[in-house]
Amino acid sequence: MMCLVALLLLTSLAYSQSLGDVARETREKKAATSTPPKVITNTDLTGETDADDSSAAMKKPADTPRPANMASGRRATAQREAEQRAGVLWRQRIIAQKNLIATLQLQAEQMKASIHPANPAAPYDSGVYTAYQQRQLERLKVTELQIEQQKRALEDLQEAARKAGMHTAVYDP
Repeated sequence: MMCLVALLLLTSLAYSQSLGDVARETREKKAATSTPPKVITNTDLTGETDADDSSAAMKKPADTPRPANMASGRRATAQREAEQRAGVLWRQRIIAQKNLIATLQLQAEQMKASIHPANPAAPYDSGVYTAYQQRQLERLKVTELQIEQQKRALEDLQEAARKAGMHTAVYDP
């Protein structure tokens, strides 16, 4: 019985194929049974026939870039970049204006905090102040006027940016 099993094993080993042989046979069978893929060209899509090949050769293919198209594409890209730079400049100017207003408001708050009337029960406009406090009140009035002027300037700047076609993120950061 052992001889029979050994004989069967040797026979199967003698007739076995290598992996490369099996792969080659599989490719050959697949190539023989399958049809080659159909290639679709521009003439198939437009419905032109082979008789029109001479006129098709005269025409430029639609997917070939034309120099005018490339130049207009470059112009459009340059225009977009210029608009982006302009947007950045508008935004920087508006943020600088807002920072100026915030600084003036902070100064005004500090001035208000430094003014203490001689009589704490008296309101700010009662006139009971030292000379230093009077100067601080005058400075406070000037600073408040500057704040109002800068706010108007900010509004004008934002309106100009809006009229220039800037996005809301630019003129209202």
